[in-house]
Amino acid sequence: MSVVGFDFGNESCIVAVARQRGIDVVLNDESKRETPAIVCFGEKQRFIGTAGAASSMMNPKNSISQIKRLIGRQFSDPELQRDIKSLPFNVTEGPDGYPLIHARYLGEMRTFTPTQVLGMVFSNLKSIAEQNLKAAVVDCCIGIPVYFTELQRRAVLDAATIAGLHPLRLIHETTATALAYGIYKTDLPENDQLNVAFVDIGHASMQVCIAGFKKGQLKILAHSFDRSLGGRDFDEVLFHHFSAKFKEEYKIDVSQNAKACLRLRAACEKLKKVLSANPEAPLNIECLMDEKDVRGFIKREDFEQISAPILQRVKAPLEKALADAGLAVGDVHMVEVVGSASRIPSILKILAEFFGKEPRRTMNASECVGRGCALQCAILSPTFKVREFQVNESFPFPISLSWKGSVPDAQNGGAEQEQEQLVFPKGNPIPSVKAVTFHKTSTFSVDVQYSDVSDLQAPAKISTYMIGPFPTLRSEKPKLKVKVRLNLHGIVSVESATLLEEEEVEVPVSKEPAKEDAKMETDEKPNDTSAPGANETDVNMQDAKGTAEAAGVENGVPQSGDKPVQMETDTKVEAPKKKVKKTNVPVAELVYGAMVSGDLQKAVEKEFEMALQDRVMEETKDKKNAVEAYVYDMRNKLCDKYHDFVTASDKEELMAKLQETEDWLYEDGEDETKGVYIAKLEELKKQGDPIEERYKEYSERGTIIDQLAYCINSYREAAMSNDTKFDHIELAEKQKVLNECVEAEAWLREKKQQQDQLPKYATPVLLSADVRKKAEALDRFCRPIMMKPKPVKPATPEAPATPPHPGSEDQPQGANSPKASPNRNGDPSENVPAGSGEAPAASAEPMETDKPETTSAA
Repeated sequence: MSVVGFDFGNESCIVAVARQRGIDVVLNDESKRETPAIVCFGEKQRFIGTAGAASSMMNPKNSISQIKRLIGRQFSDPELQRDIKSLPFNVTEGPDGYPLIHARYLGEMRTFTPTQVLGMVFSNLKSIAEQNLKAAVVDCCIGIPVYFTELQRRAVLDAATIAGLHPLRLIHETTATALAYGIYKTDLPENDQLNVAFVDIGHASMQVCIAGFKKGQLKILAHSFDRSLGGRDFDEVLFHHFSAKFKEEYKIDVSQNAKACLRLRAACEKLKKVLSANPEAPLNIECLMDEKDVRGFIKREDFEQISAPILQRVKAPLEKALADAGLAVGDVHMVEVVGSASRIPSILKILAEFFGKEPRRTMNASECVGRGCALQCAILSPTFKVREFQVNESFPFPISLSWKGSVPDAQNGGAEQEQEQLVFPKGNPIPSVKAVTFHKTSTFSVDVQYSDVSDLQAPAKISTYMIGPFPTLRSEKPKLKVKVRLNLHGIVSVESATLLEEEEVEVPVSKEPAKEDAKMETDEKPNDTSAPGANETDVNMQDAKGTAEAAGVENGVPQSGDKPVQMETDTKVEAPKKKVKKTNVPVAELVYGAMVSGDLQKAVEKEFEMALQDRVMEETKDKKNAVEAYVYDMRNKLCDKYHDFVTASDKEELMAKLQETEDWLYEDGEDETKGVYIAKLEELKKQGDPIEERYKEYSERGTIIDQLAYCINSYREAAMSNDTKFDHIELAEKQKVLNECVEAEAWLREKKQQQDQLPKYATPVLLSADVRKKAEALDRFCRPIMMKPKPVKPATPEAPATPPHPGSEDQPQGANSPKASPNRNGDPSENVPAGSGEAPAASAEPMETDKPETTSAA
């Protein structure tokens, strides 16, 4: 199981993986820790990540960036309209009211949804993780901004599905930061809560989170945010400042040229970073537009002055977070600053003045979210054992249910009115389950919506659920239990609807009527109790920690106390009793703006086709590069180390072939298929490989011959040696070894003489492979003979120190007796005790006189 965390930002992304020793940030193809969130569409393939960033300057209108600002938002959104003005690519309104991205791909204009493009970014991040882990990546944890709406969260999940990922959780970026901060802390208090404010100022937004830490847990106390306060806003201030200056000074309008806008924005971003560490900074761009070089200069004081409207907005999220958490400034013990734009000195100054303490930078500002996501994935994964640490997340928006109900005098002709009930208040824990009781007898619809959209700038209505049709009713006052779930991703849904009906049944009396009757009464009581003034439109909203009226939901887990099966086994009295019958009612879901399953499947197939096209093009480029590399490499070697191994005519012919191939590569062969390049390379190798083989043989031959000569000499010396360790080898066997060595030496001498008479450019007759085989054959023949072990001689025991008493009985025939009886095979050597196998060898030399006896016994 993969344990991976993805932090997809507006400008760049981070991939973190969990290992046994901790969390590592994965490097991409260019060995960088951050991967640009860019998809560039080309004529033949897509370029994603680092490749897309390299192509964006040359192809700005087809380079899609800042996807995070586009997903899950309506085209009419005022913020989206402001963002579109600074984007170099074309964005239009789709038939469903959501944005469509236009790009030229494979020679034609095509449209893509922001979710599709985000899926492409996820596919690239997935491949980076897989290359590092050398394994498939499916399960992951993805960081999202706290201000993402229901639709944006669903869009992230859809994009992950398109990329072949299965997110275990969508975790808020500030929560991931708090997790990465707290799980490594060993000095957290057990009783008193440590309050830490996390301020995350990224490329496009600002998020503030106040978290309370205790030993082994963190609790999110409050969230706040500003969706349009980030580093890019400071870039835009500089961009507008210098574009106005250049228009006046150089008479050029940068806004009319997409490529010039990109170059100036990139220069302004670098300028902002320089100003973070220096009091002043220059700006120089060569040939920005109309072949004009431009120069600029700005001081930090001037930069802060033109950025004053943005800096004034920093305090509002801080104040709101403190208010929602119910804390004073003095109650915040520490302030941690993260995010790519958090390095701006003026922002740090504002934070220090607001909290009355210096902000701390103990965490990696760019990687902390990715690391927190990987930690959350490790916590949810069964493959890792993580330190016990509980994350108590809170939901930043209030959620309510609305439906059409009747006023109290509905039975007298009253009109139906819209009724609303708050289900998940702001700050509700994630995940959570609530049960709502309706008194309905026919099909009706329930809308899930935001209770307050002042901070969202999004439609209030999230989804609609049609509950019904109902089965035939047997009870006069049926109840409908509707279970509403807020899951780990922060997505609200109506999970199920259960119809509860009471019916009278006759059951026999049990052995313990008093005890069981009391229990049954407790189980039945909620079903007999209704709210005051209840009618068809009454609703009893039960909290997860409510009474038994919660329809068996306690802390989000269904209970089994009122199951019909248990009710039947409970003891009843003789009189007819009421039994609760549960029936599931169908629930149909409609999410506004979300991808339907059919469109999602088509998007998955389309992504697979584009990924296949990318892979084919990459392989084609690799084969083309291989042809080009072979041409240059062989040409250089023919004039250098291959010079003596090829005839003049063959060299001239091959050089002409190489030049012809080079010209073909840059003309007719510029755009060919993979198969054509493979065939062209094989054609060149038919002429080049024999030359390369002759050089290789010449280079290796000396070493291989020396090895064979050493082998021959070693075995010959061993066979002719008078060393006692070879005395046990018969002379006939030694002669065989000598004969084999002489034959191998004669073969080598003959072949070497033939080879020495040939020029270097001739086909060799003495091949390294043949010499190697000869050495192996000689070794196989000689080794068993010369390494033959000495025969093991039986040990002769010493005479007893005390002679036996005259007239005593015969000595026992034991293993240590000199007259030990032979075993069943007649071999006395087998009577040697176990563990004494080395004793005979040690005493073999001093016992020369025993040799004849041993031989005769054998």
